[in-house]
Amino acid sequence: MSLPHAILTALLEKPSSGLELTRRFDRSIGYFWPSTHQQIYRELGKLEQAGHIRALPAAQPARGQKKEYEVLAAGREELAVWVSLAEDPRPVRDPLLLRMRAAAVVGAPGLAGELRRHLVLHQEQLAEYLRIEERDFPPERTSQEDRLRRLVLRGGIDLETFWTSWLTRAVDDLEGPGAASDVGPGAS
Repeated sequence: MSLPHAILTALLEKPSSGLELTRRFDRSIGYFWPSTHQQIYRELGKLEQAGHIRALPAAQPARGQKKEYEVLAAGREELAVWVSLAEDPRPVRDPLLLRMRAAAVVGAPGLAGELRRHLVLHQEQLAEYLRIEERDFPPERTSQEDRLRRLVLRGGIDLETFWTSWLTRAVDDLEGPGAASDVGPGAS
C-alpha cells in the first residue's frame, strides 16, 4: 500500500500533473520507491476515486490538457494515519545475493565480472546521491522538513556506501590469491 502514500506525499509537497509527478518520482522518491509511470497513473485514478485527491479545475478547458492533482483532507488524513503506524523492518530481498548463493551450488563463470558491473552501478548511484546532497542541502537548510528529507537521502548514501564497500570486498575475495576462474562446484 506504499505507492499511494508516496504519491500523496509528492502531491502534498507540490500539486502536479501526472506527467510532472512521474518526472519528480524519477528524480526523488523513485530512488527508494521505484514505480513505473503506468503504475503512478493507475494509482492517481484510484486515489481520485477514493476521494483522497482531486484534479484541479483548469483555467481554460482544452482538449488533451494535463490534469493537475491536489490532495484533499481525506488524503492528508490517510497519509497521517499511515505515517503513525508501526512497521517492522523488511528482510533484504536482493536477486544478486540469491544468485551468489546459487553459484555456490551450480557454479557461475563470470560472477566476478557481474559483481564488478554492480560495483560500478552502485558507485555511480552514490556519486549521484552526493551531488544531490551538495546541490539540495546547503548548511543553511535546517528546517524540520529539510532535515527529514536529508535523512532519507543520507539513508540512500549509506546504503550505496555499504554496497560499494561490500562489492569491493567480494570482487577482491573472488579474484584474490587462490581464487578459481569459476565459482562453485567443479571450479578449477
